[in-house]
Amino acid sequence: MTTTRIPAVPITGLYGALVKKFADKMFGRVPESLGVMWHHLPALKASMAYGQKLQKWDECDETLKTYAHMTVASLIGCSWCLDFNYFMSRDKGLDEEKARQVPNWRAATVFSPLERQVMEYAEAASMTPPEVTDEMVAPLLAALGPAGLLELTSVIGFANLTTRSNVALGIESEGFASACGMKPLAERPADRAAVGSPA
Repeated sequence: MTTTRIPAVPITGLYGALVKKFADKMFGRVPESLGVMWHHLPALKASMAYGQKLQKWDECDETLKTYAHMTVASLIGCSWCLDFNYFMSRDKGLDEEKARQVPNWRAATVFSPLERQVMEYAEAASMTPPEVTDEMVAPLLAALGPAGLLELTSVIGFANLTTRSNVALGIESEGFASACGMKPLAERPADRAAVGSPA
């Protein structure tokens, strides 16, 4: 159980029962973060709806999108999103051992050139102000096409919304990966500040 800046409240009502049933089926329990977001149902529903829509898009490879989201989570310091995406990597058929290296992608040797370009782009787009360059975008546009690059960018934007919101609210990892017997996710690199501050 984490200590959030806004206390969680009981999830009630018919919609609440459906949400708890879905969460319990997916995670084996109801995440505390749902109780935090329950204070503002329109905000919770909007975030969930957009996240579900993103999952249905298929112009960009699922692996690349997951690595991009995990890169943003690692950069911003959102342990909840990092742990959740690592947990979901099993359902998405990703290489779990490879996914564990995303927080250390600059030093890791397991990623393809395209995967590294995607993670570099995710970091650059998450800086304030963004540090994306024409030279950075050109190979991605060639590899993914306009629709694929737009989809990837939308995923990165949504990742920034969720990661920054979670960090601001004090929502931290709830141990999804360990709950299903997966090894702990790789630690964020100590020299994360070397790539720039996301603030």
